[in-house]
Amino acid sequence: MSRKEGKLFVITGPSGTGKGSICKEILKEIGNEFSVSMTTREAREGEVHGKDYFFVTEEEFRDNIEKGNFLEHASVFEHLYGTPRDMVIKQLERGRNVILDIDVQGALQVKKAMPEAILIFLLPPSLHELRRRLEGRGTDSHDVIELRLSRAVSEIKLIGEYDYYVVNDDIDKALAEVRSIMTAEKCRVPNKVNPIIKQYEQEERGE
Repeated sequence: MSRKEGKLFVITGPSGTGKGSICKEILKEIGNEFSVSMTTREAREGEVHGKDYFFVTEEEFRDNIEKGNFLEHASVFEHLYGTPRDMVIKQLERGRNVILDIDVQGALQVKKAMPEAILIFLLPPSLHELRRRLEGRGTDSHDVIELRLSRAVSEIKLIGEYDYYVVNDDIDKALAEVRSIMTAEKCRVPNKVNPIIKQYEQEERGE
């Protein structure tokens, strides 16, 4: 069987739902690539340029927008984030799955640009638990946490635009569900079925 083109999976949800943890575990599976986003925010402790994000100036970022170098880009909490288009396309053409860990508005841009993308919405078990996680990170002020919680409700209202949802109340259970989604999508019958049929017809004729 000829190699299938890779699939683009977008894992998103409100801040604090565990997107990063889920993506890191999924990426341990063979055949997946993580698309590194570009951002204007400063690197947090432990983050590495080119691995976690491409950290750039606002001028560099806007130059990439003008050149059409982003699959999606968005402004989130006064910082700019974007997904380099060429890196994603290159990996898909190599037959590798690509995983995007981006915010909700960015995910919907990707869906518009690439309707074949599979969108997975990661939900917290409750707003109370989401608040606990955000406070536990120790990276945001009280006002920012309140803003994130308010935005979380607005983002959850867009869940109807997504293909799947997973509640992250237990990371092992959530990981199993995400893996199941990816396995099912790998076996989905594609729109262009002629290459599949042709292979078996050739075998029938002994070619």
